[in-house]
Amino acid sequence: MKRKSPEQYLQLIEKESRGHLKIFVGAAPGVGKTYAMLREGNDLLTQGVDIIVGLVETHGRVETADQIGNLPLFPLQTISYKGKELEELDLAGILARHPQYVIIDELAHTNVPGTKNQKRYEDVMEMIKAGINVLTAVNIQHLESLNCTVEQLTGVKVRERVPDWILREADEIQLIDTSPEKLRERLKSGLIYRPEKVEQSLHSFFRVGNLNALREIALREVADDVDERLESYKLERGIELMKGANEKILVCVNYRPNAERLIRRGWRIAHRLKCELYILTIPLAPVDRLNAATRKQHRELEQIARDLGAEFHIRALGGKKPEQIMIDFVNEKGITQMVLGQSARSRWEEIIKGSIINRIMKNTRFVDILIVADGVDYRE
Repeated sequence: MKRKSPEQYLQLIEKESRGHLKIFVGAAPGVGKTYAMLREGNDLLTQGVDIIVGLVETHGRVETADQIGNLPLFPLQTISYKGKELEELDLAGILARHPQYVIIDELAHTNVPGTKNQKRYEDVMEMIKAGINVLTAVNIQHLESLNCTVEQLTGVKVRERVPDWILREADEIQLIDTSPEKLRERLKSGLIYRPEKVEQSLHSFFRVGNLNALREIALREVADDVDERLESYKLERGIELMKGANEKILVCVNYRPNAERLIRRGWRIAHRLKCELYILTIPLAPVDRLNAATRKQHRELEQIARDLGAEFHIRALGGKKPEQIMIDFVNEKGITQMVLGQSARSRWEEIIKGSIINRIMKNTRFVDILIVADGVDYRE
């Protein structure tokens, strides 16, 4: 057997010292993630494990609140924000207490300004790094790469999101599955939302078609995670080389409405091929000279790329045409696949000025180009 490098030994030591992360994944609110997580917590408690509840959201559900049982609740911290006193997870207190296990609900939650981390998943990763085992829960629609797909399916823009890499950090993922019919019955019985929200939810997010689609996405994501772990296991032991190692994906975006969709489409391709992802934008002016709305979109695109683990690149025109900059980037990085949005040019403009796509293809070799049409429902 080939001897491990010093870096590999360091990775093993770090992995052995970190906490165990288990994520309960659901297709929609109300499937029973928190209930299952608390039930497992009580089982650990009866075995003598030092476990606490760092934060749990019962959303007024009596059966969920009852499931807390004898689990000790760790005090929340109070933060003043805009004249209000708000409660948040006490990261510093839990790190100091250092229990064996902690239960933390609503993984995708955005923390109140003034806390150490912007997102709750960052709090969780600090605890994992400190050697604390964490049980947490999240719905599938909160995954960053699925944001556009979920919006197209349900008409709902999910604001609270977590990067997809959080699933890869998990040591264990448990899918909590409930049929759409049963979930709608739970909603009608007042077990998910307050009575005034039930009727609206039945005809929007909780439509049978939406729930079936979300359920299918959840099942597929967990299955993909299992496949990825198997491939990693084989790679670590030299059983089989990972496919797609030489592929490199480039997504070219500007500041049009479809930019986020293109990035997420590119990420899903790169994720399936287990290869690198690059994001390239070519602003018409330096970023600091763009208008406020465009600068805001630029920051959002850069953050999405960062959350998805992609390299974000900005290239100035410098007297060149945008397509020449793309061609130079492709040749420089050894790109094998490009993802582009539909051209904003009219057919007459393409006839007179020529097709950007054709020029890219003419000046690159062995590069596949995927054109994602605006406004088209492309389902993975």
